[in-house]
Amino acid sequence: MAKKDSKVRILLGTRKGTYIVEGDPSRKRWKVGPVAHEGSDVYHVVADPRRPGDLYAAVNSVFWGPMMQRSTNWGKEWSEVATPLTPRKKDRQPNFEVDPAKMAPKPITALWHIEPGLESQPDTIFLGADPHLLFRTDDRGKSWQPIDGINQHPDRASWSPGAGGPCLHTILLDRRAPDRLYVGMSAVGTFRSEDGGGHWRPVNKGVETPFLPEKYPETGQCVHHVAVDGANPDLFYRQDHGGMYVSRDRMDSWVRIGKKLGDDFGFGVASPMAEPGKAYFVRLGGMGRVTDEGHFQVHEWNEKTKKWRPLLSPKQFPGNYGVQREGIATDALRPAGIYVGTTTGQLFVSPNAGKTWTLLPFSFPGIHSVSVASPSSG
Repeated sequence: MAKKDSKVRILLGTRKGTYIVEGDPSRKRWKVGPVAHEGSDVYHVVADPRRPGDLYAAVNSVFWGPMMQRSTNWGKEWSEVATPLTPRKKDRQPNFEVDPAKMAPKPITALWHIEPGLESQPDTIFLGADPHLLFRTDDRGKSWQPIDGINQHPDRASWSPGAGGPCLHTILLDRRAPDRLYVGMSAVGTFRSEDGGGHWRPVNKGVETPFLPEKYPETGQCVHHVAVDGANPDLFYRQDHGGMYVSRDRMDSWVRIGKKLGDDFGFGVASPMAEPGKAYFVRLGGMGRVTDEGHFQVHEWNEKTKKWRPLLSPKQFPGNYGVQREGIATDALRPAGIYVGTTTGQLFVSPNAGKTWTLLPFSFPGIHSVSVASPSSG
């Protein structure tokens, strides 16, 4: 019988490649492991929990364009799999032709988010891209199908890009209902499908757009990231350009949460399995888009108490830090681990739901994304 792998792995997508950081179950001892895709912008790296050892990376090269890469041995070796609309040469048939009806409205500029399917979909992966594109594979990346409910949406002409471009950056699945999907797009908002992606409706009620003349439009919100509660799949937490929100009804409506934390602009939010009813945000204030309190800080939102709680002392990590939309993640252990990567290459780790924090003694390139592959607590 093969020995069970008990390592906790932090998967980092950075401005200059993919980094795998390996630790023991205590999450107190870490080492920087495999490094790949040097020189490329890696917007997202994620583990496939259905196949231990399988990792996927959204690699964006200024020379070679966007590429989907896979490792089957925890990042030691990588190979390119098909990218939507650009099959590998060896996958093409001799009479290969492109069906114009299946083409995306515009060429893919960048790959943003990778979402493995449910346990009941062992070979399915979803992929979000720029400009406002969504794809699905049911053969682990050998071929991709455009999800035309989004890619050919009748309202596409009115969708505007955010400052980071017209990206589809959030994909969420409902483990109880395989046909229920959610996406978030900048600067369009959140959408929900109940039929596997055939049809989508905007679900942004209650979210303010302070930068538009109409403050509560159906779409036009610059959603930055959304997380589903670790225990309640009907409960969502949202970081928008103009505030932090919660939805308790599968995104049918949103309400601003708690007492406003000054300028509550930010990008990232995460909710761990071991902390139901709690979400963790990194607030970025002012035009500089950094932690303007003068130090690194993570705020915990508690649904039970309806209150915020700052997790770090102002004296711990002085400075101004930037954190991007995929820059905060949590693990599946108990107590929950919280991991935050910064745009200046710091990686902060809490192994106990925010009680204590350490800064890893390694300078990474600017960090785009953080995700975690960890054994479950059961």
